[in-house]
Amino acid sequence: MCGRYTLAVSPAKLAERFALPPISDLQPRYNIAPTQPVVVVREGNDGREGVYMRWGLIPSWAKDASVGAKLINARSETVLEKPSFRTAFRRRRCLIPASGFYEWQTTATGKRPFYFTLPDDDLMAFAGLWEQWLAPDGEVIESCTILTTTANEIVTPIHNRMPVIVPSEFTAFWLDPATDIPRLHAFCLTPPPVALHRYPVGKAVNQVRNDGPALIEPAAL
Repeated sequence: MCGRYTLAVSPAKLAERFALPPISDLQPRYNIAPTQPVVVVREGNDGREGVYMRWGLIPSWAKDASVGAKLINARSETVLEKPSFRTAFRRRRCLIPASGFYEWQTTATGKRPFYFTLPDDDLMAFAGLWEQWLAPDGEVIESCTILTTTANEIVTPIHNRMPVIVPSEFTAFWLDPATDIPRLHAFCLTPPPVALHRYPVGKAVNQVRNDGPALIEPAAL
């Protein structure tokens, strides 16, 4: 799964990477967690846009928003079958920018956090889906989920799942509403290889309230 990640980048760099208007209130975040507002890139009515959504997809038919906390990830293998995700996969795809992500390795002495980045600290783009939900009080809540797939050789020693990472050259392919659905599904099952770098970090990241660049400092094994 993907349960924590970071986004520490300037509005200008984010705008350049995804070819969209700058998000002026963008702030560095080093411990992004489920149910929090996250930056999402999608195709809007007037072109590509960056917006904030709640992390944890709330299906349009949900009775209350609490279901979103359980839908922070969507398994690529079953995304076309699950009622919570299948319509969004066909019609409401998005990208979720990240500087890196965390995963935990189970050991005899407890869970040890690791941090994963791209070479030269390039921005990642997680394959995502989004939905719109109308609350009983009339509020419209937009929410998202991150697609996951089988872990590659870098992530496997730590965890058996990882987010689907969309290389920059596949941005339009993923966001284009006209892209063939079988091709998109195949892409999620076997995404292009990415050269991830991993290293252990301190356990301070375990607490959602903790934030700041110290969380991604390398720690001794």
